[in-house]
Amino acid sequence: MQFFDATSGLGQEGFDTIHVHLGTVHARDKSLQWYHLKDDSRWETQPGVPEAWETTLLPAFLKESLSAVVHQAIRRKEDGCWIAATSHGLYVQPFPESLSMQRMLVQDALGRQWATHDVLGITQDSLGRLWFATRAGVGCQTSTGWQFYTGEDGLPYNEFTQISAGLRGEVWFGTTKGLVRFRNGQWGYRQGKRWVPNDIIQSVQVDHHGHVWVATQTGIGVIRQQTMTLSEKAAHYEHEIETYIKRTPFGYISEVTLPEAGVKERIQYHDSDNDGLWTSMYGAGECFAFAATGNQDAARRAHQAFRALAFLQEVTQGGSHPAPKGYVARTIRSTTLPDPNDGRLERDKRFAKERDSLWKVYEPRWPVSADGKWYWKSDTSSDELDGHFFFYPLYYDLVAQTDDEKMAVRKVVAALMDHLILHDFQLVDHTGTVTRWGTYRPEDLNHHPDWWVERGLKSLSMLAYLAVASHITGDARYLEIQQRLIQDHAYDTNAMIYKIHRGLGSGNQSDDEMAFMCYYSLLKYTPAGSFRDRMLTSFYAAWRNEAPEGNPFFHFAYASQVHGTEVTDPWGRYSLMPSGDWLKDSMNTLKGFPLDRLNWASQNSHRLDIMALPPNNSIDLLQEDTRLRGHLKSGKVLPVENTHFNHWNTDPWILDYGGSGNTLASGTVFLLPYYMGLYHGYIRGESGR
Repeated sequence: MQFFDATSGLGQEGFDTIHVHLGTVHARDKSLQWYHLKDDSRWETQPGVPEAWETTLLPAFLKESLSAVVHQAIRRKEDGCWIAATSHGLYVQPFPESLSMQRMLVQDALGRQWATHDVLGITQDSLGRLWFATRAGVGCQTSTGWQFYTGEDGLPYNEFTQISAGLRGEVWFGTTKGLVRFRNGQWGYRQGKRWVPNDIIQSVQVDHHGHVWVATQTGIGVIRQQTMTLSEKAAHYEHEIETYIKRTPFGYISEVTLPEAGVKERIQYHDSDNDGLWTSMYGAGECFAFAATGNQDAARRAHQAFRALAFLQEVTQGGSHPAPKGYVARTIRSTTLPDPNDGRLERDKRFAKERDSLWKVYEPRWPVSADGKWYWKSDTSSDELDGHFFFYPLYYDLVAQTDDEKMAVRKVVAALMDHLILHDFQLVDHTGTVTRWGTYRPEDLNHHPDWWVERGLKSLSMLAYLAVASHITGDARYLEIQQRLIQDHAYDTNAMIYKIHRGLGSGNQSDDEMAFMCYYSLLKYTPAGSFRDRMLTSFYAAWRNEAPEGNPFFHFAYASQVHGTEVTDPWGRYSLMPSGDWLKDSMNTLKGFPLDRLNWASQNSHRLDIMALPPNNSIDLLQEDTRLRGHLKSGKVLPVENTHFNHWNTDPWILDYGGSGNTLASGTVFLLPYYMGLYHGYIRGESGR
């Protein structure tokens, strides 16, 4: 996507027309001044009108024969006759020499008349099909008759302004709220500043490269369509992460702030609560990448991720406020920066009073490391541990090769696991108390009224941690402890339902992200014949609930662990193999990810192809949603190109997304599932988009 305004040589009057002729792009502003694109970035004024512009306009004598406003007109390719979309319907020149036009009959299979008034656009595509647009829907004349599309058929929006035919049967529709695309039998939508300078599309034209040009009140825009493999897309995100995202010499992953919207040359770095989690998921992707491709750059990036995560454990030891051995920090920041403890205590008091009565109020929340170089953030959550325990076995199995490398992993994992066991399955920080979200102990999960909602996920997490610790260290006592939690405290039964929810789209999306990491590790390192079948059934139920989200990470994590498996219950034997469009949906998501990872706002609640989620499917168990949430008529969530999210913990059922282009997110959301799919063989041949 590229936008042009006064800084590119254009005027400031607003634009109403785009014209493409012989490879040159022309634009007209509302003062009737024409411009042409001199190179890929500069526009120049031009005298008069562009060559062949007038040949695209309905001749005056035909226009005078109509007592209607002409919105758009074309010449039919096969006979040269004019067809006009007018305020009174669709009109056609009966033969090339005719001096007048007559109404064009458009009738569906039920005998209903279409295009009888206010036809807003007309075009003929590269396959010879005639298209028209009205507020009632879109019509397409095929070899077997007219086909009509409404919101029920996937048409996203109907306030049309113009139509333009593209390559290979593709058609683009300008609207008063973005662009609509028809390609290969599927409808798509492009709205918001990720795609266009302004939502009101005054004019749209597709050039001979397939690039889509639009004229708007605030400038000219182009969506450049180019063929790109998924591998090339991955390389783009890798470059962005290395260039803009990684923070501190350790390379922690989160998102960064841009003081000027869309301008990456000026970056403001900041820590996040979940740097450990995001770095773990990024590192996991690099482990899969190295195993699948042998690329040494992937190995280097995985080594860096391990060092960053291991340092989160090292940095908490020593200093004036040392944490117990094995404790991991959320993140770090340099002591050359402002002290993050300033004013923090009062903010925590307010938060505990107004938002969360279980919130920990203490200081310092950010102790200083023993060498005085780093603040490290405490009150580490279970989210972080889920990430650490997801990454470590992948790094150990797929990347670490020398004895020293493997020993380093064993030390980190053993220290963290032993910390949890020593503290009665709790994560305890430098204050000597459990962190806000750091309890996994049976007494809390099974008997405390404040923790019953967390019972499933926390039980699943702890079983996964112990399986990972046993695998990496070879210490059988971790499996003995795992069995004790199962036999004495029913952690396996707790994990059968990993989160409290009320059907599709309900519950906390962060729980889904964490659960799928834990399922993957637990099943990978739990042998058949134990409690694995129960966890497979649990994973199946979780996957079925998440399948409409089209999340390739969820799909690949599930499919990789259930291949060829069946489970038995008192009523029979059942296959757990994934079914439906899981692989197609995964690939569509990977292909659909915009290269632009900026947080541009997008709106979808006005769309015709959307259905609202019922109130019963709210995120929170005890209160209804405050934001509009829904899905396509197919039952699936919005395509990834119509949303924006930094991480896979974002609710994909939300319809409208805020943002101003001032936050640049990591490409980990693409890289992790892409490399995971490569590693497990779900992505073989590469296709462009």
